[in-house]
Amino acid sequence: MILASWGGPRYGELAGLQRGDLDMADGTVRVERQLTELRDGTTVLGPPKTEASHRTVAIPPHVLGDLVTHLATFVGVAPTSPVFTTTEGATLRRSNFNRRVWQPACREVGLVDFRFHDLRHTHNTPAAMTGASTRELMARMGHSSPRAALIYQHATSYRDRTLADALAVLGDEDTPRTWDDAASAGGAR
Repeated sequence: MILASWGGPRYGELAGLQRGDLDMADGTVRVERQLTELRDGTTVLGPPKTEASHRTVAIPPHVLGDLVTHLATFVGVAPTSPVFTTTEGATLRRSNFNRRVWQPACREVGLVDFRFHDLRHTHNTPAAMTGASTRELMARMGHSSPRAALIYQHATSYRDRTLADALAVLGDEDTPRTWDDAASAGGAR
């Protein structure tokens, strides 16, 4: 769940990750495949959703330690060893994961109607807050169109304040440059 929140891969992309897809020295994850569960319960390892979904994504440094521990504790040494499996080492099945792991975890922390896919929104909103361009967000998320990328961007009051403070730079020299400056000058209410 940490990699989903801070790296933005889809569930099937995470389920299809293999040890060889992770470069811990460079701090990247390469998305080359996804695991899909068919209606009859068969799982198929195949290409990602779109051509744009083939990508290499930098992993935030604060996630690397947990990932290194996970690899050492739960993942085989072969480059084709799956990174994420059941507690018994079997292939992940979306329905079982949702029922046995995801929904209980959400209930435990008080999240209602929160889907695993919502972690992509959780990832992309702060990524957008860093000032990343739409093209950069598209590449990170594996989107082939700006429309798809924009679905995952949500406005935040933090970013709105940052934009307002940046606009102050365009004002005259006597204009306070930040909300804090205006408040300390007695101009903010």
